[in-house]
Amino acid sequence: MDAIYTAAATATHGRDGRAVSSDGTLDLALGIPVEMGGNGQGTNPEQLFAAGYAACFGSALGVVGRAAKIDVSDAAVTAEVGIGKQGEGFALAVTLRVELPDGLDEETGRKLVEQAHQVCPYSNATRGNIPVDLVIE
Repeated sequence: MDAIYTAAATATHGRDGRAVSSDGTLDLALGIPVEMGGNGQGTNPEQLFAAGYAACFGSALGVVGRAAKIDVSDAAVTAEVGIGKQGEGFALAVTLRVELPDGLDEETGRKLVEQAHQVCPYSNATRGNIPVDLVIE
């Protein structure tokens, strides 16, 4: 693959530190969620992954919608990223909740969402590595 764009960010002190992008537009405190023993102050890696996946999947849905000449510009994607113990380590699971525009029939909507799942770089990166459930709302 020849990269069109490369993002770079540096995190210090792991989950309880700071993350900064190379261009400085992202600069935020990281914090461990209360559910994992932290104080819940600061963004955590699962939130960042969820935001990135939701945005990327929404863009992929737009690409397949435009190709099909179907307006999905009012669609919304919510990514839920769960983390849990797996053996000695941890694993992730994702649910993508896609709210399609009113008036789009269920069959067409499902087809577009499934096509977006084939186009989205996050979906391609996670396929076969972590479970991703698609929910159309």
